[in-house]
Formats: sequence, C-alpha cells, structure tokens
Amino acid sequence: MTLAAATNENLAHISNVLIYSSMAVYTLAFFAHIAEWVFGSRSKVGRTAAALTGGGNAAGARSVTVQVKQGGGTAVLDRPKVVTRSAAGTRDVPDGPGASGGTEKGDLYGRIAVSLTVLGFLIEAAGVVARAMSVQRAPWANMYEFSITFSTVAVGAYLCFLLARKNIRWIGLPLVTTVLLDLGIATTGLYTESDQLVPALHSYWLWIHVSTAIICGAVFYLGAVGTLFYLLRDFYEAKVARGGEISGLRTSIMERLPAASTLDKFSYRVNAAVFPLWTFTIIAGAIWAGDAWGRYWGWDPKEVWSFITWVAYACYLHARATAGWKGRKAATLALIAFGCWLFNYYGVNIFVTGKHSYAGV
Repeated sequence: MTLAAATNENLAHISNVLIYSSMAVYTLAFFAHIAEWVFGSRSKVGRTAAALTGGGNAAGARSVTVQVKQGGGTAVLDRPKVVTRSAAGTRDVPDGPGASGGTEKGDLYGRIAVSLTVLGFLIEAAGVVARAMSVQRAPWANMYEFSITFSTVAVGAYLCFLLARKNIRWIGLPLVTTVLLDLGIATTGLYTESDQLVPALHSYWLWIHVSTAIICGAVFYLGAVGTLFYLLRDFYEAKVARGGEISGLRTSIMERLPAASTLDKFSYRVNAAVFPLWTFTIIAGAIWAGDAWGRYWGWDPKEVWSFITWVAYACYLHARATAGWKGRKAATLALIAFGCWLFNYYGVNIFVTGKHSYAGV
C-alpha cells in the first residue's frame, strides 16, 4: 500500500469516527430539546386564556363574572367574549413564545440544545470534509455521501436562520430527529467505501449541480416542517375559534408555536426563495447530461422526478398566489411537492434503475 493510499484510508476512518461522534452529540441535543418542551410552561397566551376562562384550554371550559361600574351602580357581565378574529376569514392571534414556553428553565435547555446542535454540526462538517479529502473529490458521489452532506447543510441552514435572529428554534426538535434518522440510515444501510468517480462524474458540474440540489433539499425540508406545523396550528386555531374542547397537552404544545399565519408566511417565503435555485439545478443537470451523454434530456427516472418536483412546487407557488387555494390546500400541495423530492432522492435511487444508478447506493 502506498503512502497516499494509506493516508486516504486513514482519512476515511477519521470521517467515519467524526460522523458517529456527531450522531452522539445530536442525540444529546435531541434530549435537550425534549427537556425544553417538557420544562417550558404554557405560553402567555394560554395562561391568559386560562385566567379568563378559569379552565385549562384556550377555548374556555368555564365562564367568569366581570363587574363593570355604571353610573354609581354595578352591572354584571357573564361570559365575556374574547375576540380572536380581526376580520372575516382571518385570525388575529399572536405568536407563541417558542418551545421554552417563555420560561427561564425552558430557555436554558433550549440554549443548551442549540449549543449542542452547533457542536454536532461542526463535527459532522469536519467528517464531510475528511471524506472529501480521503477521495480527493466532491463528497457526494453516492447516497451515503449525499446523506451526510444533506443533513450537514440542513443543520447549517437552520443555524443561519438563528444567526439572523429569526425565531425558529421550534424547528430544532424535528430537525435533530430527522438528522439522526438520516445519519442512521446512511451509516447502516447506505454506507459505501470511499472510491474514485466513474468517468461520467469527472466534471466540474458535479460541484455545481449536486451542491445546489443538496442546498435546495435542505431548505425545502425546513419549509416542509414549517408547512406541517402550519397545518397543525391552523386546525388548532380554528377549533379554538369555534369554541371546541381541546386537551391541555395539545394546548400547551400548540400555543408555544408561532401563529398559523406566521408559519404560513415562513414556509411560503422559504419555498419561494429556493425555487429559482431548484430551477437552476435542473438546468445545470441538463447541461451536464449534454456533456456526459450527448443529450440534454433523455427521460431518465431521475430527470423525470426532478421535473415532477419542479412542477409540484410551481403548482404550490401558483396556488399560494391564488385566492381560492391559499391556506390548507396550498400547504397540502407543498407537502406533496416535498414528498416528490424525497422520492426522487430515496425511491428513484433505490428502486428504479437509470443512468443515475452508476454510483450504487
């Protein structure tokens, strides 16, 4: 074995150690996020609603009596109404305080969780770099490398939002959970020994096309989490507005999240911002296909599902701009679009044979 080969093997081993180490740190971050949700009290909105109603949910379980002085006398008002809608079809609901519930103890656990997430991100990023150095190329030539890079970029995008002082710490728990699942699948079912590229991948377009695909997928993921929470929160707010009975646990969770309108705006802006980059990803892939295979489009399964994903997100953005399809209908389209992206990543690579199958899993 030559010195260069031994060095590359050592770097590959270091990469594996770093990836497993990042999983250990992410696990600690997962428990810290759980503690943030558990030890954080209900939001101020929930406490205020409970004080007004004397009950345990924002819908109001019992009525209260309010005394108002009128001309020297006293009038008694039973069941005061709390206005939750500013106009027909809209809700004037403030954002919740976040997963910590606005408490010092919950916030402490939240800060610990974010700190551990930063540490896990740095360790995982170092593992990706070590993998790249071991093969002396871009570290995303197979599904294992794509997975570890994808989770790294997803966490990095989340931390960038926090660095920009965006209040999205509520994404922390589902993000860390997803990252652990992604890395678990990558290290157990998708692991591939470091190797050199097949001739078709020897191109600078590997850096351009695949890197933009990873960035798009990571940001689409954040948008999908926001969309899912929007649907949950919107159903909750609608039930509260109707005066329905809601469990204390559900109230405690839902009222820590931003309002449905805030979640809807977040998801839309994230998806709309990255959609042009996804368009560029498909165009870059077509140009690379022209250089590698002598044709820009050949109805390869990966090409077809990339286009289907593009159409799905285009339909979502169009629906979001159409009055009759705003809200839940458009949000459902967004989740379907992200489902198309996931199938393009996992389903096509594992279950469908095509020109993009050269690197195996």
